[in-house]
Amino acid sequence: MAHTESAKKNYRKMVKRRERNVAATTRFKTAMKKVLAAVEKGDIEEARKLLPEAMQAIDKAAKARVIHDNTASNKKSRLSRSINRLQSAKK
Repeated sequence: MAHTESAKKNYRKMVKRRERNVAATTRFKTAMKKVLAAVEKGDIEEARKLLPEAMQAIDKAAKARVIHDNTASNKKSRLSRSINRLQSAKK
């Protein structure tokens, strides 16, 4: 356990940051799973409706530096590609 005042304060800051980071991570992973579940079911309309929410959650996580900017772009691209593949398969 921390002994000095500065170490105690750093511990408090770390706990708050971790809570924020876990919340942001959970938010964007859940949003991605919802989109991917809709794609698995073959429900294009539902997937397209959920996509902006997932994109926003990923962008917020990247802005908060929870994930890297390139990782965020990669995840957004893969979500879009999965929906587009489903749409082209339905044609």
